[in-house]
Amino acid sequence: MKRPNAVRPVLTIAIACGLIVGAIGMAVPLATADETGATGTLVVEEGETVDEIEAAAGTVIVHGTVTGDVSAFAGTVQIHGEVGGDVEAAAGNIEITGSVDGDVSGAGGAVTIAEDATIEGTLEAAAGTIRVDGTVDGDASLVGDPIELGENASIAGDLDYAGTLQGNTDAVAGELSEAPSLDPITGPLTQPIAEWLIVAYTFLANLLLGAIVLALFPRFSGAVADQATTEPLKSGLAGVGVLIGVPILLVAIAITIIGIPLSIFAAVLFGLLIWLGAIYGYFAVAMWVLSVVGLDNRWLALIGGLLAGALLGQLPWIGGLLTLLVFLLGLGALSIGLVTSRRGDRVPAAGSGGPTAD
Repeated sequence: MKRPNAVRPVLTIAIACGLIVGAIGMAVPLATADETGATGTLVVEEGETVDEIEAAAGTVIVHGTVTGDVSAFAGTVQIHGEVGGDVEAAAGNIEITGSVDGDVSGAGGAVTIAEDATIEGTLEAAAGTIRVDGTVDGDASLVGDPIELGENASIAGDLDYAGTLQGNTDAVAGELSEAPSLDPITGPLTQPIAEWLIVAYTFLANLLLGAIVLALFPRFSGAVADQATTEPLKSGLAGVGVLIGVPILLVAIAITIIGIPLSIFAAVLFGLLIWLGAIYGYFAVAMWVLSVVGLDNRWLALIGGLLAGALLGQLPWIGGLLTLLVFLLGLGALSIGLVTSRRGDRVPAAGSGGPTAD
């Protein structure tokens, strides 16, 4: 019976994806706080007082009192109590409804200064949606689109901004000035650094998943690459059909009460299929390029293909178009390979003349 062999790759790939996502989720949330320990979500309860908080890729919620600074990298910071020092967040979100005795700075996320919030120092925010409806006793330097000043906003100092300014501009007591960019840290450098960090993270995650799949199913992976390169039109059209047809099918299944759990599970598997399709697309194209120059190295194709894809995605609109085409190619070839495997057809090993199966 060949049906178990067809199901095994799908289940193993799904489990591998789940392990990767889980491992990343467990490894990323690292936070430390004076006298509060280390957790992914760090909460200072009402009535509790700590000296300072430092968090990496976690969530920080302050209902009580922090006598020192609050710092977060790639996380979310919510200040509902009191902070005696500064609040800093990079590539995260900041929401302040309480009071901050020092400065507040944020880059790469949404910044909300609520109506009852008070900042005694300066406010600096960049690369996010910004809403100020509270009180800022110092100057403000804001880069966002949009930047909204609420009816209850009050900025005692100057406001330098870059982006679309909306709302109550009378809230600024000092000078109001628009600039193409602010200082070199909060302006032109923050966004490119954040973008390249995301590119590097995506590349490593794709490489990890691709390496696992390639090690577990070398013949199947070779067959998918062959399908993509020998029949690119068929594979691309299959990718379009899967990308459009599967969501429609999932919605149709979800209409029934019984089908809701099934559609949720299927949607998760479809997400994994999308992820793998992108990886296989670059892998297949790289395999073809290497074959043109007389090389046959799957690992080199995996690394080179994903690296080229990461760089390609940074190009203006042409990069996005080529990325879409490669993705459809990989998605279609992978879908055809899974259907062929499910039917029990034997998958030929890449570079061999006889039939073999994973």
